[in-house]
Amino acid sequence: MAAAVAAVALLYGVSLLRSGDKAAPRQVVETLSLSPQPATPAVPTPSLIDSALAKVQDVALSLTGAPPSSGLSVVHLTDERLQQARPLMGQAEARLIQIYQLISQARHREALAQAEALVRDHPNFQLAQLVLGDLLSLQTRPLRRLGDVTDSSQANSEQLGILREESRRRLQALTERPPEGSVPTQFLTLSAQSRHAIAIDASRSRLYLFENLNPARSSGGVDRTPRLKLLGDYYISVGISGIEKTVEGDKRTPLGVYYITSTLNPADLPDLYGVGALPINYPNALDLQRGKTGSGIWLHGTPTEQFVRAPQASDGCVVLSNPDLQRLLATVQIRTTPVVIAESLQWVQPTALASEREQFEAVLDAWRRTRSEGRLDELKGFYSSRFQNQGRDLAQWWPRVENELRANGGRELAMKDLSVLRWHDQDDTMVVTFGEVAAGQSRGVTKRQYWVREQDRWTIFFEGTI
Repeated sequence: MAAAVAAVALLYGVSLLRSGDKAAPRQVVETLSLSPQPATPAVPTPSLIDSALAKVQDVALSLTGAPPSSGLSVVHLTDERLQQARPLMGQAEARLIQIYQLISQARHREALAQAEALVRDHPNFQLAQLVLGDLLSLQTRPLRRLGDVTDSSQANSEQLGILREESRRRLQALTERPPEGSVPTQFLTLSAQSRHAIAIDASRSRLYLFENLNPARSSGGVDRTPRLKLLGDYYISVGISGIEKTVEGDKRTPLGVYYITSTLNPADLPDLYGVGALPINYPNALDLQRGKTGSGIWLHGTPTEQFVRAPQASDGCVVLSNPDLQRLLATVQIRTTPVVIAESLQWVQPTALASEREQFEAVLDAWRRTRSEGRLDELKGFYSSRFQNQGRDLAQWWPRVENELRANGGRELAMKDLSVLRWHDQDDTMVVTFGEVAAGQSRGVTKRQYWVREQDRWTIFFEGTI
């Protein structure tokens, strides 16, 4: 009887994968394996969690002791480490990891009870269904791996591979952790107006939600070291064709620095998007400069029949489970929340960014002083020949700059609520947002500039108000 129920649970978990989620990863890693309790204590058989973590950590440790260039720390999942990480994960993921932990301790009855409860609460959680099926099968026979079903059809094999890859990435996220106080390198400084920030690591299928601890401050003579507190660490899915979106319909997720532009009511959306959506400003100025096309890139939830999607499954959006998206919807603000989407994030201690930030801010302050003093010929030297704003080149844009400076009447211009986010690929780019306020005024305009390093000089290739 147990074997029959197990088979149903396993096959149900696989069948929940939609046709749109069948893009198998380039390399499927057989991460998890289940074994019955050892016959004698003298010859222990590796359990699911032991085998899983050994494989994940052996790979990580083989790479010079840590993931290359990531700045992440490889950790072993002691009970204490799990307790620290659990509040950051989605509740369902935390419950799944707890089941893995119980299996590692050979507490199979407790693991089975918790798996049944998890599936009862989230019947569309494919990976949980798979683990439940394995735990039921474990009562009658040894198991070789996660999703040990007898159906070996190609479709089933591909779908099981996807679920195993999902499980591997979830475990990898727990064994390769950001060091305490570290930040992604894109966050050079963040205004207090940005109460939260988001960073996405596509290679690890993770979204990191931060609280900005920097106090409100102006630009002059203050410490702008970024101070971010990690609030959440969630599994996500990206485009079915991967990342680095370039054209409309390529089913890829864009890479770059973006901002949340609005929030969409789920009542106005098809079921595909779950409990809501947070659009971002793709294509941004850098994307447009490079001729990229497309639109409608959102952070959104999952349809009714799915709890999560495969690591690569969307049409280009970033997809979270509905409970995790609800956390974002209740936390972040539109227009001020940056969203960094990277192939792989690099983590550093905030003080490591000081030199780059100070060098760039010296150039930015020189631009501000030149603008304040109305030195138009010198000011034009700060702008790139590649400058574009809504189809206008620098010559077409420049009369607007001249009109602004005449209206200012030579008053000192201050930059308040400064944020500087760096994007480094084939170009070295700064995304700069600030409030420009003239002396004697309490309010001004909010501007966003995109700077690029050209021949060791920082120049502006986009400027506009938001």
